[in-house]
Amino acid sequence: MRTLREEIERRRTFAIISHPDAGKTTLTEKFLLYGGAIQLAGTVKGKKNTKHAVSDWMEIEKQRGISVTSSVLQFEYRDFCINILDTPGHQDFSEDTYRTLMAADSAVMVIDGSKGVEEQTRKLFKVCGMRHIPVFTFINKMDREAKDPYELMEEIEAELGIKTCAINWPIGSGKRFKGVYERETQKVLRFQGVNGTREAEVIEADLNDTSLADVLEEELYLKLKDDVELLDGASEPFDLEAVRRGELSPVCFGSALTNFGVEPFLNHFLDMTTSPLPRYSGDDLVDPFSEDFSGFVFKIQANMNKAHRDRMAFVRICSGKFEKGMEVFHVQGNKKMKLNQSKQLMAQDRETVEEAYAGDIIGIFDPGVFSIGDTICLAKHKVQFDGIPTFAPEHFLRVRQKDSMKRKQFVKGIMQIAQEGAIQIFQEPQGGMDEVIVGAVGVLQFDVLEYRLKNEYGVDILTTPLSYQFIRWIDNEGVDPHQYNLSSDTKIVQDLKGRYLLLFSNAWGINWATQHNADLQLSEFSR
Repeated sequence: MRTLREEIERRRTFAIISHPDAGKTTLTEKFLLYGGAIQLAGTVKGKKNTKHAVSDWMEIEKQRGISVTSSVLQFEYRDFCINILDTPGHQDFSEDTYRTLMAADSAVMVIDGSKGVEEQTRKLFKVCGMRHIPVFTFINKMDREAKDPYELMEEIEAELGIKTCAINWPIGSGKRFKGVYERETQKVLRFQGVNGTREAEVIEADLNDTSLADVLEEELYLKLKDDVELLDGASEPFDLEAVRRGELSPVCFGSALTNFGVEPFLNHFLDMTTSPLPRYSGDDLVDPFSEDFSGFVFKIQANMNKAHRDRMAFVRICSGKFEKGMEVFHVQGNKKMKLNQSKQLMAQDRETVEEAYAGDIIGIFDPGVFSIGDTICLAKHKVQFDGIPTFAPEHFLRVRQKDSMKRKQFVKGIMQIAQEGAIQIFQEPQGGMDEVIVGAVGVLQFDVLEYRLKNEYGVDILTTPLSYQFIRWIDNEGVDPHQYNLSSDTKIVQDLKGRYLLLFSNAWGINWATQHNADLQLSEFSR
């Protein structure tokens, strides 16, 4: 029987981030294979393939072969209890991705060896940088032709502004990929091909074994010896504290598809990461090992299971132990409530959870009382975690229902989906809900909105794209924004909390507003 401290110490909670097609879903599945969570790893390669990724549960994801919502997956490995927050990698990802990173203690960044750092990776890394969370890099697809590893490391440093340290080093790439050299053990892990099973055989050998020159090809063997000497003499030294401060990213090379290098990477990751980290409640830090339960809502998802038509709040436990049926205090709602319907999640699959600990993610039934960022805790030891920022959407659409008789369903559907955080809703001052402006971080969310309104709420919508590119919250309180000197194409709107915002067609409009209104205070995100 483990103590509370022992249970919390063995927790690891991380997010996996990547650009589309870098191999994030495949890597996730291989992790789950090691933990025995799934018996068969099936990659998503189009509509005809029935082996959809475990983490892709929404119907539109299965049709398109992409991830558009963040999933939560838990498995056990090496006596660790591991929580993976699997974020969308699609270029049209949503604000849901940003929020999921708020619930993680560290991040695994998957990079395509042939493409290097891509646009989506930059955006996600920026959020990691905001929170100073440790980032561990897996450079994938080394069994295909890849960029020079030095070039890849330099690119990560230049593009993302973080130092790198190679934990292992690749020997060739593509058809000449022979394996990796593990720097700590000074062993070569030889890549033996896939033998039709997609699972590579691994043979361990000593770097100084003279027979290696024949096995690896003499040219690659000599290059490896030179690389090892160069890495030991000139590369960034490994510094665990710098890793944990988010200043140094350990880098591993491998091939998730063939399963080569995945287990060593997972082992390195677990050895370097820490148990759940403290969280801020105002100026105070909440100790994860405290016996007092606390957590915050970072995601809300309606209709995860069509048979239940339910709404689930995803809670990151920050301290103590959760027990089914326990009474907690909902800080923002200022009331006590019992958590009877609690679930452990594996994408859309769920099972009742009797207990969970700091670091774990649980799903609790939401009768419509929770909002993203809400805190739940014990009434005798009240805390309130810092809010999760609302990020500025980058795409806008005017939306109304086709059938005026379906107004009730339209309002319910669009409000529920907005409360989940994938879209934001804005209204013109004194405007009603018959027609709204929808903002999203990625345009795919507009397709998801239309799909879900039709399939979950029975509502067809009419949409009009808007040319606005930027939105800013007005931080000044108690002012009438119509008094400001604004460019003719700037639009005044309100969010659902009644706060005023400005929509701009271009950066010039923002500059005009700030230059011509000395007291105007604008911000890119709202808490």
